[in-house]
Amino acid sequence: MPEPRTWQVTAGAAVLGLALAAGAVTAAGPWDNGQRKAERARAAAAAPTGGAHHADSRPPAGPPRPAPAPSAAGVLRALGAPGTSRESDLAATLVPLLADPGLGTLRTASVVDATTGKQLYGEGATTPMTPASTIKIATSVAALSALGPDHRIPTTVVASPDGRTVTLVGGGDPTLDRARLKTLADGTARALKARGVTDVRVAYDTSLYQGPARHPIGPNENIAPVSALMLDEGRLDGSDSGPAPRTADPAGDTATAFAELLDKAGTKVQGDPTPARAPKNPKAAENPKAAEDPKAAENRKAAHLARTESAPLSALVERTLTHSDNDLAEALARQTALARKQPASFDGAGKAVRAELAGLGLPTAGARFADGSGLSRDDRISAALLTGLLTRAADPTRPALRPVLTGLPVGGFSGTLKSRFDTGPATTGAGLVRAKTGTLTGVNTLAGTVVTADGRLLAFAFLAGRTPSPYTAQPALDRLSAALAPLG
Repeated sequence: MPEPRTWQVTAGAAVLGLALAAGAVTAAGPWDNGQRKAERARAAAAAPTGGAHHADSRPPAGPPRPAPAPSAAGVLRALGAPGTSRESDLAATLVPLLADPGLGTLRTASVVDATTGKQLYGEGATTPMTPASTIKIATSVAALSALGPDHRIPTTVVASPDGRTVTLVGGGDPTLDRARLKTLADGTARALKARGVTDVRVAYDTSLYQGPARHPIGPNENIAPVSALMLDEGRLDGSDSGPAPRTADPAGDTATAFAELLDKAGTKVQGDPTPARAPKNPKAAENPKAAEDPKAAENRKAAHLARTESAPLSALVERTLTHSDNDLAEALARQTALARKQPASFDGAGKAVRAELAGLGLPTAGARFADGSGLSRDDRISAALLTGLLTRAADPTRPALRPVLTGLPVGGFSGTLKSRFDTGPATTGAGLVRAKTGTLTGVNTLAGTVVTADGRLLAFAFLAGRTPSPYTAQPALDRLSAALAPLG
């Protein structure tokens, strides 16, 4: 690795070490449209994520770089050290960088002190723009605010009153994998054996979600049909990250796999799985007072044979942001809709996310949430809203939102920023910039945080439209965010 790069990593580590010693730590897409094969060919799957991302497939040159600091609750309090740089100095630094032709003809920017919330620089900051995958910051904040970081998404198995039909009920967890599905089948087989049942029919219930399952962009290797019941994010090639062939029927495929595992566990399955609504306890449905009857409660409990749950929402948010996981982002949006009593659909999720963010006092004027992933070109978010979201996540009084910061990729080290911040002036930001990427054809965005030389935590958002190429836009965005690090 070239000597300046080695020096930069050392300097970055020193700054971070000083910040930790002071008692505060940094808070820390995919080519989402799937249309540009040349761009997609350069994307690499570097970790088990399920999301498409920007990682370069080339091996790193020189000695291996150290891993980023582990994320941990309670260590990401916004830095409060006083700064000495003036807004005029910041403008003098950013204006020439924003004029880079690689950023196209539509550009907006916002830089905010994450401790005070004061805007230090703005260029069209309140103008709504197509955010691409940076909308996942909004999706994540809304989900954490509505549900809390400990929320888990369940997948359950329910028996019919006679025990002869079992229904696999989707709760909206796209991270369900074969290991957990096997555990669910084994638990179901044991529960049926205890009831004296040796053969069953299998049904599956996806009624939790409403509206179209297909994303408005249509069939796409970056996202499966959005279903409440899904195995391995609907992937057909055994991959766990990046673009992949997707099943057209995630729920049916999951139910078929469950039936096969149930049969192997010793319960004979009759016929093929069929879609159906899960049975409800008839006594409780007919007579609400039956819920007070201990025997009725026992019957209701007996109808639920097995259950598996996702990782906590805090971990799901980190995975969504680090690896720009589109399927998981749509699931988080629908979980928000359910929490706010809205239909779990694209429309319902958009309304719920907007309402949740408005409840946090964020500037949602002109914002539009057509999806949770940012694949839709109908999405609209302003740079001011993005920095507002990041500032809320850095607020010491809102610890539930902290996974939004800990999930942001680290420049030059992890997630969708692993292969960036490695050349020229951008190396200044390596290890110090944490940001969410966003890329559609002609749209390039970057929003996140950076620790300055004087120990302040800044939140930034740079959105560019009508860009000529990601290969010129992305380095320009990296230089913009990296230019914030030496301030102070």
